[in-house]
Amino acid sequence: MSPTKVRLVADVIRGMEVNKALDQLRFIKKAAKMPVSKLVNSAVANAEHNYELDKSNLFIKEIMVNEGKTLYRWMPKAHGRATKIRKRTCHIDIILSEIVESGNKTAKKQEIAAPVKLGAEPKEEKTKDEPVEKSARKPAGTETKGKKAKGDEGSKGFIGKVFQRKSG
Repeated sequence: MSPTKVRLVADVIRGMEVNKALDQLRFIKKAAKMPVSKLVNSAVANAEHNYELDKSNLFIKEIMVNEGKTLYRWMPKAHGRATKIRKRTCHIDIILSEIVESGNKTAKKQEIAAPVKLGAEPKEEKTKDEPVEKSARKPAGTETKGKKAKGDEGSKGFIGKVFQRKSG
């Protein structure tokens, strides 16, 4: 959605209490009311869960609508012509604040374990005294030295040169 359309809705709720802003958004006849109301609900849920704040004590301190990436599309017109269609996007940033300070500034402590890769075994360090074991199979690339890769027998021209596999 273009940022100018969203700014019309954002300007209405800027500085309002969260409950009043959601009520106001419910009765606005603009298409931008749905993404903005989803954003406000998400911000309130984050404030309640992460910072243990009360929903009735929050207001919208800042709401900014910035321009995002523009997608360019083409539409066919008469006499074989085509015109550009610009599908504009926007980024909406919102900052909530408390009406009356509650002194609850710390977020919940969450213990997150480091992700473990499945199938990964810890590497053992090699010392100089131990002999290095060679694997039974040949190193990759030695079995195709001097031979063409599979499917390159009949290839000629530019395509054959671009996709020809190098060995070794």
